[in-house]
Amino acid sequence: MHLDENLPTRYSQVFVSSGVGETAAAVYADRRSQLLQKMDSFGVFAGVPREPGSEEAFTSTWSRFVQDPAFLFLTGINQPGCYLLLDPLAKDPLRREILFVPPKDASKEFWYGLRIGFSENLDEIRLLTGIKTILSVEHFWTLLQELSTSYRGSLQHAYAFCLEFTTQTGDLKRFRGDHNDTFAEKAASVFSEQGLEFRSLAPLHFDLRVVLDAGRIAAVKKAQEWTRLAFEETLREIPRLKNERQLGLNLDYRMQSLSDGDLAFPTIIAGGRNACCLHYAKKDEPLRKGDLVLLDFGIRSGTQHSDISRTIPVSGQFDPLQRLLYQIILDAQEFHQAQVKPGVLLKELDINVWEFIQEALESRFVSLGGRYQLEYELRPHGVSHLIGEQVHEGDPFRCYSEIPLVPGMMISNEPGIYGHFEAFLEGIHYDQWIGIRIEDDLLITENGCENLSQGILKSIDALESAMRQVPSLE
Repeated sequence: MHLDENLPTRYSQVFVSSGVGETAAAVYADRRSQLLQKMDSFGVFAGVPREPGSEEAFTSTWSRFVQDPAFLFLTGINQPGCYLLLDPLAKDPLRREILFVPPKDASKEFWYGLRIGFSENLDEIRLLTGIKTILSVEHFWTLLQELSTSYRGSLQHAYAFCLEFTTQTGDLKRFRGDHNDTFAEKAASVFSEQGLEFRSLAPLHFDLRVVLDAGRIAAVKKAQEWTRLAFEETLREIPRLKNERQLGLNLDYRMQSLSDGDLAFPTIIAGGRNACCLHYAKKDEPLRKGDLVLLDFGIRSGTQHSDISRTIPVSGQFDPLQRLLYQIILDAQEFHQAQVKPGVLLKELDINVWEFIQEALESRFVSLGGRYQLEYELRPHGVSHLIGEQVHEGDPFRCYSEIPLVPGMMISNEPGIYGHFEAFLEGIHYDQWIGIRIEDDLLITENGCENLSQGILKSIDALESAMRQVPSLE
């Protein structure tokens, strides 16, 4: 059988091939093969069980479906209700990879489009995914029970590692309520009588996933270029826009028009004091002359993302207070980037950059008679997080902050400052609530890092110059 070149396009709603590589099936197969070589027992990856909003009877959102990134990374399948079983010890090579999919439902496809489903003819799914053995989800738990009776070892599951974490102070954190937590509880009850040890595949999986290969790096660079173009076009429009919503819609439209993917996350547009709320979502207040506005935005390319923040003056020009504080954060960002290299820990880098900001506030602002009150103590957020299959990649408790960086990882670089600032500068009294964040995406290289977002305008002069180029109203 040969892959019909139109097959990935026909299934594009439920199978991700763009931004993965020339032959997506081969890329996903190689990832599974690498993981199988690391495993010593059978393991399972549970996809998201249902469409977003479908757990509530009153919702009809038709929202974009977002697959569990671990499942997506290994299969490319972006639809609910699927499982992947990997068994490195299976004597039959065809049983080392088994994909479980829902039964084919023509009536559902009439409403929602083509789906990957179990039917009499599975040739298209085999060609699409590279997985030879495909079973109906109805057989999933039965097959797992059969495996558990023949194994002396353990059941491994993708995210057990992420669901529970003990802090250095001994506090136990538990990530409750997502589909992995539900799956873990059910698996524990099903296999408790067999005495099967329940272990995590997360460390092995993350070792493979958080280091980007050439195909994913190329996809990231595409996302960066689309983001750059969209931001530059939007900058020139800002003096004509009246509120946060108009600005957000303008930026989102340009990103999505340029790209082949959806937004990386809901865009944050926060003017004035709203920028002191880190995940501000209201996004409907007026843009006021004299205020700054913070934009946090990004786009997807295949399964990869850009994650960018910029803070700009609504009027097109920074006042002296805004200019002073903005330059501190810009310098902090460059200070942080200069330290990023293989072998360092994000935890250490994080401490260093917040100390830099605090010292700069004292030497550049307080020394001039300025006074301030921050909205936080010490550190408001991490300066860096991993970026990959997720915008915030890796385990949800960020245990990776204590693991040395390696070439191929991608991290954010996003220092910020949020609070109330008051000072007499150039004979004028300034009294403002200000939130500033500047964020770039850094790719770890053999000797340091590459700023993939370097082309996205951020210097004071570059931003002011771009905003002076307001399109004619004619």
